[in-house]
Amino acid sequence: MIRKVLISAGLGAALSLTCVTALAADKNANSTETYRLLSLFGDVFERVRNDYVEPVSDEQLIESALNGMLTSLDPHSNYMNPKNYKDMQVQIQGEFGGLGIEVTMENGWVKVVSPIDDTPAARAGIRPGDYITNLNGEPVQGMTLNDAVDHMRGPVNTDIKITIRREGQAPFDVTLTRAVVKIQTVRAKLVDNNVGYIRISQFVASTDAGLRKAIDQLKKESQGRLQGIVLDLRNNPGGLLDQAVAVSSDFLDKGEVVSTRSRHAEETQRYDAHGKDLTDGLPMVVLINDGSASASEIVAGALQDHRRAILLGTKSFGKGSVQTIIPFGEKGGAIRLTTARYYTPSGRSIQALGIEPDIKVAQSKVEALDIPPGQVRSEAALKGALRNDTLGRDKAKDKDSKAKDAKDSAKPDAKPDAKPDDSKPQADAKPDGKPGTDEKPADKATAEAPVDPLAHFGDPSVDYQLARAVDLLHGLSLYKGVAKGN
Repeated sequence: MIRKVLISAGLGAALSLTCVTALAADKNANSTETYRLLSLFGDVFERVRNDYVEPVSDEQLIESALNGMLTSLDPHSNYMNPKNYKDMQVQIQGEFGGLGIEVTMENGWVKVVSPIDDTPAARAGIRPGDYITNLNGEPVQGMTLNDAVDHMRGPVNTDIKITIRREGQAPFDVTLTRAVVKIQTVRAKLVDNNVGYIRISQFVASTDAGLRKAIDQLKKESQGRLQGIVLDLRNNPGGLLDQAVAVSSDFLDKGEVVSTRSRHAEETQRYDAHGKDLTDGLPMVVLINDGSASASEIVAGALQDHRRAILLGTKSFGKGSVQTIIPFGEKGGAIRLTTARYYTPSGRSIQALGIEPDIKVAQSKVEALDIPPGQVRSEAALKGALRNDTLGRDKAKDKDSKAKDAKDSAKPDAKPDAKPDDSKPQADAKPDGKPGTDEKPADKATAEAPVDPLAHFGDPSVDYQLARAVDLLHGLSLYKGVAKGN
């Protein structure tokens, strides 16, 4: 089975080839020139192996030579050794044997960002802000983050003992049994009055299923009153071609999604939408930026060409090529080879051009102007302005409302000795679990630290592009209501 990938990071699988040689690919392989060049390669190989200043293994030289050959073709073709190929397969499947913890490295310690729902880590009570100091008794200090992650991953149903430091507690050990952990590439929530926000971080084997689940979730939470959908593809590097087609099909009733054209005209393929629009034609905005590449550009381009969605943001990355993964057995790894270009339904190639949004909106930080109250212009400030004849009635209602609120607030609603929630990590905890003595208070640090909009995707109060998309959907919803009324 051939699976094509569209991102430079290389997701996908393809048919196995039992034997591929440099000579078999070219009709002129038996020419004298070809043999002369191969002989030259052998001579250089021998000279480097024997005379380089430090010993170099044959495996290292061959892998480097293969990589040099492929990377010289384009930025997305390369050779993967067996380990890298295995890691790529884990990435494409979107699941692996592990603990279910999103982690980062902080001051040499592995810090828990978040446990993934319904995983061994979540069931064991691992919390955001916990520090992992040892893995099976081995200190994590000195390891890279990738090394630590490799230690935590492993065959399903095998155990690992991790040591946790949590603020206010002595270090303690937790033994976890590895299970199948699925990478969550789709996240969804309601924002600002029944607007559905869906973020897709990459396209793996489970992305379409995750999207369908997210749409059902939004319909249920909004009680059937969704005003529109914001599909966030910003910083999405791409992934599997079939998943890009499936995701596009979830918002289209019919029509072409994408076509691919290779070196040989007879291998041209067209992929059409299948199924039905799961949102029943709700207004839709797609967010893109310069980090939206390949498979995410296929989705954005298809929805734009079919006039199904409005694209908002900045120009996309512009990767319009398809890579095929060709394995060479366990010992040989695999190559990622660019085999085709893709085209949007209107026939345009976005290679090195990108997709232009319908509405250009750069990520920005917007602040309100600080205007003194006395300088605000209004009718009420004019001398001799007519009074508002409903003001007295409104004041009376407001007075009654305040009196009722005061009466209600007099009722006890909590015990005097109630303790604050200590389930959240304290802002001044140091990696060794001891309270800090030289750090700023949390509120002051927060006030002084600049807000990074890219770290707040999904929060309209900080994410300016999302806020604009939500405003646009509200406007479309109002216009649709007015049109129906007419």
